[in-house]
Amino acid sequence: MVAIDGTYLDVADDADVLARLGKGANQYTAASDYPQVLLVTSVACGTRAVIDAVFGPRKPGEPVLGRRLLRSTHQGMVVLLDRGFATNTFLQAAAGTGADFLARLSAVRKPPVLRRFDDSSFLSQIGTVQVRIIECEITIVTTAGRHSGFYRLATTLLDHRRYPAFELVRLYHERWEVESALFAVKQSTLGRRVLRSRTLPGIAQEIYALLTVYQVIRIAIADATSTRPRGRPGPGQLQRCSPHRP
Repeated sequence: MVAIDGTYLDVADDADVLARLGKGANQYTAASDYPQVLLVTSVACGTRAVIDAVFGPRKPGEPVLGRRLLRSTHQGMVVLLDRGFATNTFLQAAAGTGADFLARLSAVRKPPVLRRFDDSSFLSQIGTVQVRIIECEITIVTTAGRHSGFYRLATTLLDHRRYPAFELVRLYHERWEVESALFAVKQSTLGRRVLRSRTLPGIAQEIYALLTVYQVIRIAIADATSTRPRGRPGPGQLQRCSPHRP
């Protein structure tokens, strides 16, 4: 299970760096005070280890830069993608690696209904790729209140009996593992500090060092978990439970 996503790292406000990288904003923040480099990673959902990473200017964006990560994608993987990566070009390239994908589509996309299945999903087509579409409403309840959202997922896992729609909706939640990994890189490891180098080669060196430290920590966590003697869960540990329908 693999998830792909990107984030932005602030770099020193040097004239040469600014000319190459530029400044920008997203739906969450106003324009950045610093030039930014776009970091896109492929993360193993089970361990949050980084499988591959690429970085560069904000433009031409995550789907174009992230396409280079498909060099590390192969048959046997299921790739989880947010709607920013669900372009025809990216999904066709992902399918071409032999891996399967499960991607959220934007609300404006209206894929054609070619055939309906018993689990309410339907067969459709995105570009040259045959996909199965799953539509669902997800409700999140917290102390701040209740929020519901409509999701439309596209997948190359076409067998609705082997991969029921309800189970794929549950599976898509695993995509948040890459969000947690990127948060750890920026917040826990980097401390949201600005990268210090004022040259592009220096910035690349800092990013590789940052990812190396993060990877070492994840390996240590995975090793500690895998070598722990089996037994009854201690205080504060999660126990396995069976999923159920609401």
